[in-house]
Amino acid sequence: MDSSIKIGFIGAGNIAQAIGICIIKKNLLPPNQIYVSAPSERNFQKWKELGVNTTHNNYEVILQCNIVFLAVKPQNIHSVIIDLSMSKNELDFDRLIISIIAGLSLKALDLMLRSVLQRYSLIKAIPNISIIVGKGTTVICDDEDKPASEYNIKLVKMIMSAGGICEIIPESLMNAASAVSGSGVAFVYSIIEALSDGAVKQGIPRILSYKLAAHTLLGAAEMVLETNEHPAVLKDKVCSPGGTTISGIHALEKGGLRSSLMDAIEATTNKAFELDKK
Repeated sequence: MDSSIKIGFIGAGNIAQAIGICIIKKNLLPPNQIYVSAPSERNFQKWKELGVNTTHNNYEVILQCNIVFLAVKPQNIHSVIIDLSMSKNELDFDRLIISIIAGLSLKALDLMLRSVLQRYSLIKAIPNISIIVGKGTTVICDDEDKPASEYNIKLVKMIMSAGGICEIIPESLMNAASAVSGSGVAFVYSIIEALSDGAVKQGIPRILSYKLAAHTLLGAAEMVLETNEHPAVLKDKVCSPGGTTISGIHALEKGGLRSSLMDAIEATTNKAFELDKK
């Protein structure tokens, strides 16, 4: 990456930290070219261990950096805008603003930013926490009415690909995609925990049960990606007639596993749309 680039984070939470770790691990930028702001010291410990610049002043991040991730909760973006508007200094150079704020549309964010920034490009990116281990999923988009340059799109894709796959999609699909990959990580953790609990009930030690459950999901996911076969086809290859697996599948169907997961995606998507209206 260009040595003149400085990347900043307004917000120092888990997803921001994961992106920062990826940037440093992949040698995209050295720590001294990364800035992060947060209102308290609570989330700064990991950042300081990485050697990045930390501050409680959001304006300092905007002033120092030409790429800035907005990584605050939706309800806190208004206070960030107020912080920036209070400065008397002129922010007169081009910036790339990357929003990782769930549920906040680019149009709504653009209306807020135009009062405090003169020149900027705006892109939305929704990664999941798995980027910290290089197996993440990120979806990105720009505003169809105010598109980002091809260079900036490629730049964001390069940064986010440091943590896994990165796909470009229309903004209209962002909330649903975030439900699948962003929130979906938590759903998968619940599945791993449930499989582990079932194994413990049958006498398998807890630590071993976690390992077996996690590797089972990992292997199944790799099979889907490597073979390009429909999950139902792969499932049928495991289900022998009159066997143990089909008995377990029957139990899952009675419990409503598939409909529950579909409901979870729908509920998460709808919540994201609700947040954008606030």
